[in-house]
Amino acid sequence: MGALGDLSREDLARLWQEAHEVAPPKSLHRDLLIRSAAWYVQAKRWGGLSPATRRTLKAAMTDAERAIAARRQGPAAAGESTSSGMGQTAGPRRKQPAPGARLIREWNGKRHVITVIEDGFVFEAKVYTSLTAIAHQITGTHWSGPRFFGL
Repeated sequence: MGALGDLSREDLARLWQEAHEVAPPKSLHRDLLIRSAAWYVQAKRWGGLSPATRRTLKAAMTDAERAIAARRQGPAAAGESTSSGMGQTAGPRRKQPAPGARLIREWNGKRHVITVIEDGFVFEAKVYTSLTAIAHQITGTHWSGPRFFGL
């Protein structure tokens, strides 16, 4: 690993190209090229990210991309309405899934199926009034239920 600091910018750029399948930006700082090369070499030798970590990162990127797109569209395009005329906006109204719909979420390698009913949701033969409670049951931590299930 220590030898990476001795590589030329061209050699570091070649490692970047191998790792990312695209040439590095010309203005990219040398230190970042070295860090990227170090991660790439280690990942090749000892294995990269686990499938669970890859899924988590992919979900986080999807959420971030949606948030950025919604922010770019602005309140009017996102279907938000002002709540009091004081310039505050309410969040976009979410349409609830129809009764009988099934929500499927994989978490830590286990598939979880939730059935939508008139007065809530059924998960593992128990009725819940909110998706947030089900997300907590699955993960053991607080999550926004609609976000956890991709609604």
